[in-house]
Amino acid sequence: MTEHEQQDERQFAVHRIYTKDLSYEAPNVPELFRQDGQSKHKIDLNTSADKIDDETFEVILSVTVTTQVADKTAWLVEVQLAGLFGVRGFPEKELPHLLGAYCPNLLFPYVGEVVSNLVTRGGFPPFMLQPVNFDALFAQHRQQMAERAERTEGDTGPTPH
Repeated sequence: MTEHEQQDERQFAVHRIYTKDLSYEAPNVPELFRQDGQSKHKIDLNTSADKIDDETFEVILSVTVTTQVADKTAWLVEVQLAGLFGVRGFPEKELPHLLGAYCPNLLFPYVGEVVSNLVTRGGFPPFMLQPVNFDALFAQHRQQMAERAERTEGDTGPTPH
């Protein structure tokens, strides 16, 4: 089989995108509506992937955004957005990148829309998540895992007498 024929056998499909979990809190309103101040945002991202069957994976992109004004939490949004992806014909070694970078990239705009809608409905100015380079984050994660494995292999512990 030629490489071109092998490429043709690869199939990728988005079966469904859905909200898995959602939380919005604005613990210091309406007091904060009356205060001026620069807002500070903290954004945490996480991804996970689970195999549903031989050709279907669920990828979850978790995003937590915390915004503070005058050292008080203005709002906090937690979103877990998931996608069911059909994957066929990809070599096993390519699956981690596909599920850990490519799929989260597809989910990210939907997460951004959910966050923006919640914040706006909460009475705050629209908030736009800035683009994320999931390829770079995936590479960084792989490097950290390799370094951790290297340290673990080098740590043989105390030598028995």
